Amino acid sequence: MDGPPAKSYISPMITALNQRSREIFKVIVDSYMQSGEPVGSRTLSKLAGLNLSPATIRNVMADLEGAGLLYAPHTSAGRLPTQQGLRLYVDGLMQIGDLGADERTQIETRCKSAGQSLPRMMEQAGSLLAGLSAAAGIVVAPKTDKPIKQIQFVQLDPGRVLIVLVTADGMVENRVMDVAADTSPAALLAAANFLNTRLAGQTINAARGAIEMEIAQNRAQLDSLTAELVRRGLALEPQGQTEHIIVRGQSRLLEDVKAIEDLERARLLLAALEEQETMARLLEAAQGAEGIQIYIGAENNVFEHSGWSMVISPYKSAQNRIIGAIGVIGPTRLNYSRVIPLVDYTSRVMERLLDGQ
Repeated sequence: MDGPPAKSYISPMITALNQRSREIFKVIVDSYMQSGEPVGSRTLSKLAGLNLSPATIRNVMADLEGAGLLYAPHTSAGRLPTQQGLRLYVDGLMQIGDLGADERTQIETRCKSAGQSLPRMMEQAGSLLAGLSAAAGIVVAPKTDKPIKQIQFVQLDPGRVLIVLVTADGMVENRVMDVAADTSPAALLAAANFLNTRLAGQTINAARGAIEMEIAQNRAQLDSLTAELVRRGLALEPQGQTEHIIVRGQSRLLEDVKAIEDLERARLLLAALEEQETMARLLEAAQGAEGIQIYIGAENNVFEHSGWSMVISPYKSAQNRIIGAIGVIGPTRLNYSRVIPLVDYTSRVMERLLDGQ
């Protein structure tokens, strides 16, 4: 996925704007972020701090429009920032806010509540970001194949067994498996011991073929019930071995629509989030990202022509390997100054917890 335009491209434009143009442009964008509505010269002239006549403001707005930073959605309407204008604002004029102590504590507490389960941590982080950003939270985990440290079969009740998988990097994954009601604790222990002997330090994918062949050739000397437990245990791979995309707060994407075309764009986005290709593109973005990435409107070709913005950051394992990404999706008037520190801090908390600190 193409990243946002390099800052070196638009820095000269920032420098070229005089102080008056910068002030007016910033007020227009700030107003747009708040209301989503075009801003006119009369409205701007009444705002505190400018002390400029409507005629002066109109002239500056015309210059900003000529520079490609503003546009008029209708002939008699005020002005809105273009995609290029929003990029200029985000990269050069926006003041990034800071998180309060309460928000930091909330992020820490929610992520810690998941323990060492990455899927649960992803769920908590996605829901938390959706709530704090008033947009949709998105968490992506790439496909991995981790070596196994230990596997356990724990009887929950007759007919149900909990499979506990501990990977070599300390992650814990749980699976519930239906079994015969008369499955004995001895069979569960035998199946776990058999797998632990052969899986230790290997991935399930790497060891599966040899284990299945050993069972098929009856060299393992397992009874039929234990052999079946082993086969089914191998089939239930840890969640980290499948690709995940978790989206929370989708309904917030519909709350911001102002017209039929906006509703259609929201539907297109929600549909895109269900597609496998979308996941692959997001994973590609995560793998290539270093720190916070901001995609505004059409810069974001993950959701082609949907016109949404995305702020996304990778999170890494203890070995400094990117294992996924976390972010926020919303309208182009996303509150970037608030969302950026939220996403950044949450990704760093996840990294720290995954590192066992």
